[in-house]
Amino acid sequence: MAEAGREPWVVGVSGASGTPFAAAVVRALLAAGEAVDLVVSRASRLTLLDETGIAFRDAHWRDDLATWLARGADGTPDAYAPDLSRVRHWSAGDLAAGPSSGSYPVRGMLIVPASTACVAGVALGLSKDLLQRAASVTLKERRPLVVAVRETPLNGQTLRHLVTLDDAGAVVLPASPGFYAGARHIQQLVDFVAGRALDAVGVPHDLYRRWEGRLGSGSAGTAGDSGAVDHGNGGTSPGLS
Repeated sequence: MAEAGREPWVVGVSGASGTPFAAAVVRALLAAGEAVDLVVSRASRLTLLDETGIAFRDAHWRDDLATWLARGADGTPDAYAPDLSRVRHWSAGDLAAGPSSGSYPVRGMLIVPASTACVAGVALGLSKDLLQRAASVTLKERRPLVVAVRETPLNGQTLRHLVTLDDAGAVVLPASPGFYAGARHIQQLVDFVAGRALDAVGVPHDLYRRWEGRLGSGSAGTAGDSGAVDHGNGGTSPGLS
């Protein structure tokens, strides 16, 4: 049952490599005061375990998510303590979950990262799990959908699926970090991609240094001493201190 006045962003995490991108997006959404409905696919749990050593379990999702969000992209633990009161978790196998219906109020959806299998499933309207079903609902309801595809190289079939998603109104956002912002740490490269995803849906953040119209403004010499990003909770992004 939807809570009165609650209009979350659905964040879908598929099985592609790049779980730090998902953590950065969720952290930034919470820092911006947004509510989050989280869907972690079965395949992504294997990727998360491989990339971070964290097991994501439905029965213990709050503890597992807190551990995940407090882990930097380089694996460094941090004192970041997220407020998870605005997060709701839905099992990927629950096709009766709120986001499976267009009448469930959400602001939009971000799939971060998006595997080629996930891209194909959404483009073809397969709805084989809640992540794909929620994405299909987002498209049919004309809500914002960002697909942060993480794969290289891309074959013709996947490229055609991405064009299909673009034609349907989705924002296709390759997980490709920019270097003009003066990144000196892996977390800053991750935050750049997360920031661009949030730019696509109009959520304010301070995850990366924006282009200022002059060469050299983002060089390492002007990026600041620590390069830390304040996420609005008095702390810094994990792994940046």
